[in-house]
Amino acid sequence: MSTVPQHRLLRTEIPGPRSQELQARKRAAVASGVGTTLPVYIERAGGGILVDVDGNQLIDFGSGIAVTSVGNSAPRVVEAVRDQVGDFTHTCFMVTPYEEYLAVCEALNELTPGTHAKRSALFNSGAEAVENAIKVARHATGRTAVIAFDHAYHGRTNLTMALTAKSMPYKHGFGPFAGEVYRAPMAYPYRWPTGPERCAEEAFAAFVEQVHAQVGETNVAAVIVEPIQGEGGFIVPAPGFLPKVADWCRQHGIVFIADEIQSGFCRTGDWFASEHEGIVPDLVTTAKGMAGGLPLAAVTGRAELMDAVHGGGLGGTYGGNPVACAAALAAIETMRAEDLNGAAKRIEAVMLPRLRDLAVTYDVIGDVRGRGAMLAVELVQGNGSTQPNPALTAQISAACHREGLVTLTAGTFGNVLRFLPPLVIGDDLLNEGLDIIEAALAAHA
Repeated sequence: MSTVPQHRLLRTEIPGPRSQELQARKRAAVASGVGTTLPVYIERAGGGILVDVDGNQLIDFGSGIAVTSVGNSAPRVVEAVRDQVGDFTHTCFMVTPYEEYLAVCEALNELTPGTHAKRSALFNSGAEAVENAIKVARHATGRTAVIAFDHAYHGRTNLTMALTAKSMPYKHGFGPFAGEVYRAPMAYPYRWPTGPERCAEEAFAAFVEQVHAQVGETNVAAVIVEPIQGEGGFIVPAPGFLPKVADWCRQHGIVFIADEIQSGFCRTGDWFASEHEGIVPDLVTTAKGMAGGLPLAAVTGRAELMDAVHGGGLGGTYGGNPVACAAALAAIETMRAEDLNGAAKRIEAVMLPRLRDLAVTYDVIGDVRGRGAMLAVELVQGNGSTQPNPALTAQISAACHREGLVTLTAGTFGNVLRFLPPLVIGDDLLNEGLDIIEAALAAHA
């Protein structure tokens, strides 16, 4: 259990004077392209609370973008990291290997969907995992084209920027991008022109027609999709859409890649979001919540695909660092011991009804969606209009920040409030955070 007191406490304005001093140092020392959502500087954290340098205790509805799912400074993670640092910090697995890397791969092979033979490879970041999944798919199939979707987010490297749909801030001015990447429509129920009931069928038909006409099935190496889209706005694809896409991929010898970087490791109430509709991906990319806050990522997939790559074709100097591997093993142990899948469902049971009640009261909430502890509200102009309302979204988030609640925005149109609380957060903090959100809506909507 965290030693950080689990209650909100505001000693100063947000951000406080010490944080403001540090932010001035940031402006002088850090590239301005590195943004900050909320410039409060954290010195301690645990459970559902972040403690800043001014002594304020903030409720955390962000988890470092779905990273600290087991909580910050989770005891098992802390102990494992301390022990591993005392043993050794690095050798490079490709030079002189170590058991911790093997154990993480074995855990991933067991936990990811499907009972088929699997192999894993470890990397540093989600974007790096996605790049390597594409490398595997292209090498194994001998094909080059990759299909991504509207509203997708897959990273900030050159290839993953090409896969990512949103221009600002992720792609603007950074081209040209990697080639042979094509985009298909996403089954976005709230914004599907003919309504959510027809979304899955029509979106799948549009996907099939577009790929056939513009790319050709025999040229496609992979289709990559987030089972719940993250930065795109926590879009939950219409039920049935993803299973249809996965089946179509199998029929055409195309690798189906599930990007579970934000949705994996108990975040949605399952180990992986793909499980909700019984999808068994060919390759799965993971990162974020896997290692309790340390940088670690992976590609896990069918043995015949992963083993198709020649020796030395995958890897990296820091990939599968032993300290990060130790943290991941401890984080996975925590997820099992504390039933964090059940915790995600508990968070949904607390938050979703209240968010839906707010949608009844405030017509600027166009949609409430998500699963487990990956929930969102989409804000619109209201009065019958579904026009996105990014200005109100920014106002609501800023009001939450002033009251000591860390919230994140998202969405292709910048009009989504997304909620990613640590899975170990208490119900009292969840409800207090929701109270703050409600008050912000009352003041600004």
